[in-house]
Amino acid sequence: MKRKSLSKILALGMAAVMTAAMLAGCGNSDAEKAPAEPAADSSEQEKESTDAADDTSEAETETKTEDTSSASGEVPTLIWWTVGGTPADDFDEAIAQISDYSEEKIGVRLDVKIAGWGDYDSKVNTIVNAGEYFDIMFTNNTNYSKFVNLGAFENISDMVQSVTPELYSFVPEMLWDGVQIHGNIYAVPTYKDSSLTQFYYFDDQYVQKYNIDMGTVKDMASIDPIVRTIKEGEGKSLYPLMLNQGALWNGFFNEYDGLAGGIQPIGVKIDDPERKVVCTLEQEDVQANLKLLHSWYVDGIINPDANVVTEDSKGNVFGNAQGWPSAVVQWQTLQGVEKYDAVKVFGPLYTTETIQGSMNAVSVNSNYKEEALKVLQLINTDSKFRDMCAFGVEGNHFEYLEDGTVKRLRDDWTWPAYTQGTFFVMSNQEGSDPNQWDEVKKQNEEATASTCLGFALDVTNIQNEVSNVNTVWDKYKYDMLTGASDPAEAVPKCIEELKAAGLDTIMAEAQKQIDEFFK
Repeated sequence: MKRKSLSKILALGMAAVMTAAMLAGCGNSDAEKAPAEPAADSSEQEKESTDAADDTSEAETETKTEDTSSASGEVPTLIWWTVGGTPADDFDEAIAQISDYSEEKIGVRLDVKIAGWGDYDSKVNTIVNAGEYFDIMFTNNTNYSKFVNLGAFENISDMVQSVTPELYSFVPEMLWDGVQIHGNIYAVPTYKDSSLTQFYYFDDQYVQKYNIDMGTVKDMASIDPIVRTIKEGEGKSLYPLMLNQGALWNGFFNEYDGLAGGIQPIGVKIDDPERKVVCTLEQEDVQANLKLLHSWYVDGIINPDANVVTEDSKGNVFGNAQGWPSAVVQWQTLQGVEKYDAVKVFGPLYTTETIQGSMNAVSVNSNYKEEALKVLQLINTDSKFRDMCAFGVEGNHFEYLEDGTVKRLRDDWTWPAYTQGTFFVMSNQEGSDPNQWDEVKKQNEEATASTCLGFALDVTNIQNEVSNVNTVWDKYKYDMLTGASDPAEAVPKCIEELKAAGLDTIMAEAQKQIDEFFK
């Protein structure tokens, strides 16, 4: 990727994503094995023999059937791995109905597989490392670079232009630039707001009951007296802050540009003109917030099983998420709360990492690479298909009101819309501000830029160190970011293990690349 000046990148960002949008609350946020090819070392006689057929794996048999079906003109079914909540019992039936439409439009069907919020990282790592068959996979800045360097994703640089020109022209150039690795495109970015804006929100009934002044809410420290007041008033049975492995404290490292390398313990302070790479866990502000989080855990403000539970809770008193002002309507719907009072506490901010917050990649082993791209084009350009994927089946999961807005009939459609595609062709939900995309426009107009905007860490030369460091971080993150561990003990141990795993080498390489990039 040709390096651009910071000013040019920011100008492109401001212009290109004026009307983009992301899913409200995105951060708060088993596939059938089907190898691409049958065994290649069998003789012709072996292929024809019964014994050889018995020795053929079930997965290989599925692939042969799949390939034969394609050749005979039957409709292929594409496996799409994504992240979300636990699907309802009729999820597969709903996907089958949605597939009727995709088959009509582009001649393919879908098999959507959802990994739970808390299981996603381990699940997709297993899929990629085991070479398990898939066609499309949701990816983001936590694993994108890693999976590209493992050779899991197809280079779609040319194909996306020749096979899906409508998709390519729809997504702004700045977003395509933001997902490039080694000068190539390996994923389709979700065209949404590419600036980060953080909100805290409280259930209005508790705001009124305890006379909470929302004007005092500015950061973690400012909500300490609020959550303690609610806890004292409601007693042991209520936890003001409900967390789990898939919903850790959202935006904990917002002050640090993660360099789009998927390595949480390193970053650059967003306003640092020197662009010095640091270990985030060594920073005083991070340590202070970890200490505060732990005090909430000890004092029963956070649920005691936060570090081990993987399922989302409902009706949360307090939450934090990335979005825009009127996104609170969607948070209310998802939580089953009548009214949330929301306050912006951070941003808006542009980083390369925010651009890589939601993408979908095509497997290098997919038998249907072009078809996969056509699915991604359809979901980004076809309003009917977009609504079905976002809300479920009309008449079952949602209905259209007279004004064209969507009314949800159920709250168990757990395929998150932000993981799928753009919001521009998706219907507004009932009660949503009809001008919400103007809100997003305003946020992007007001966004500041990280001093590292445009830079993405190339991990080619440090893949082993990155893998080892991420293994260490995965060991500590659930306890740390739910408050379950005492940072006075956990942080020094974690840092020691991170350094033993190669953290200093990663930081040195990152600093070298940044200095070269911004010459």
